[in-house]
Amino acid sequence: MSMTIASILAESAVRYADRTAVVLGDTRMTYAQLWAHARQYAAVLRDQGVGPGDKVALLLPNTPHFPLAYYGVLALGGVCVPVHALLKAEEIEYVLTDSGAKALICAAPLLGEGAKGAELAGVPVLSVMEPEETGIPRIDQLALAVQPVDGLVPREPGDTAVVLYTSGTTGKPKGAEISHLNVTMNVVVSAQHSFDIDETDVVLGCLPLFHTFGQTCCMNTSFYVGATVVMLPRFDGAQALQLLVDQKCTIFMGVPTMYVGLLEAAKSSDLRPQLKSALSGGAALPVPVLERFAEVFGTQVLEGYGLTETSPVATFNQKGFPPRAGTVGKDIWGVETAVAKAELDDRIELVPAGELGEIVVRGHNVFKGYLNKPQATAAAIVDGWFRTGDLGTKDADGYVTIVDRKKDMVLRGGYNVYPRDVEEVLLRHPAVGQVAVIGLPDPKLGEEVCAVVVREGELTEEELVAWSREKLASYKYPRRVIFVDGFPLGPSGKVLKRELVAQYAS
Repeated sequence: MSMTIASILAESAVRYADRTAVVLGDTRMTYAQLWAHARQYAAVLRDQGVGPGDKVALLLPNTPHFPLAYYGVLALGGVCVPVHALLKAEEIEYVLTDSGAKALICAAPLLGEGAKGAELAGVPVLSVMEPEETGIPRIDQLALAVQPVDGLVPREPGDTAVVLYTSGTTGKPKGAEISHLNVTMNVVVSAQHSFDIDETDVVLGCLPLFHTFGQTCCMNTSFYVGATVVMLPRFDGAQALQLLVDQKCTIFMGVPTMYVGLLEAAKSSDLRPQLKSALSGGAALPVPVLERFAEVFGTQVLEGYGLTETSPVATFNQKGFPPRAGTVGKDIWGVETAVAKAELDDRIELVPAGELGEIVVRGHNVFKGYLNKPQATAAAIVDGWFRTGDLGTKDADGYVTIVDRKKDMVLRGGYNVYPRDVEEVLLRHPAVGQVAVIGLPDPKLGEEVCAVVVREGELTEEELVAWSREKLASYKYPRRVIFVDGFPLGPSGKVLKRELVAQYAS
């Protein structure tokens, strides 16, 4: 039995040949053009010795070069290894070496670190876009002079399609092996059962494509149904708002920081897109932000939940069920989530509906395991369930609520404090724009609750502490407040709380 995610684009090139697949500025490519050009990329890679099972790393921003390289590699039966665009040379070297990449396709603006990392790893580089004369062969130019490969190389459903590196909270990042079946099922289920999306839709693609959310939910799902993806290489609230209106976008997919950015832009602009739906994932969306978005843009935000290791979608406020604000919806088709006792590491013991514990997942979306890391895989997949490391509940109707990361919980004087609880309350203060609640070491209590805040007006530490004391239990309210201009963000726009802890712990 054969299956390849390259067929997502190959099929749509037949069904939706003349429809616009991608837009970037003035550049527009139809499905037929995108697939033909991706097969030219494949021809260049084949001539470089890339074949079935070979890994090719992609260090590319959100431009048409990403899908061209991605589907070009997959057409040959190769494996894509997307690289986070902000990594430094040594970090790139680690990904290339750990994955066993045979080549790196790197955008000219990222060659500074990319070429250095590849040199350290001893991996050849192909570039795209307009570099100064670097002497590095350009796959985008070479592709124009070659015959496209014929069709695509069949793969087995369980073969690895993509290796996605998870941000290492402890130690080095781990390469999650995602199979053709994992991605194909996530795409088909999202398109048919979860999202309200079809070939008439125009989707704003501002989620980084090197990340699982942007890659599977935005790019692959849109291409599967024949929708148009409008690309935005770097997210900016005002620019995103302008594009949503100019390109008549009907669907916005983003992470919470992007929703905050759009709301910020809307304060000084009258532009209002006619959105059919707005999808959020990557991190928990605070309810006040969800409410404000519905108020300003007249669109309800539908939240979902998943991780790199779950390909990514596990639950969603999907069509066919009434959405519930503050929840991440119900299990997607063919996937089961449950809540297990968080304190047990060696086995899975499920808890009754409504009780708090660690969210565990099983189904067609659970990844193959971590590349070259059997121990880490064994710790993550226990008794057939994938342990997410997220704390949450599942009610009697099957709606899942994420409370927090197991690792982010603050233990203050023996009491468990869930940062998200505190953040939801603090965000209701008119002068609080964004907030991240962390635990800082305390000699008496073990940890003290600290709120790191981006202000939207006049506000002092004393005022916010006093205000939150009236609204939160005595063990929960922050005793410390730190004001900042912005947060360190991960690849999906998630606030990196561990960096904030490291910065302020001393």
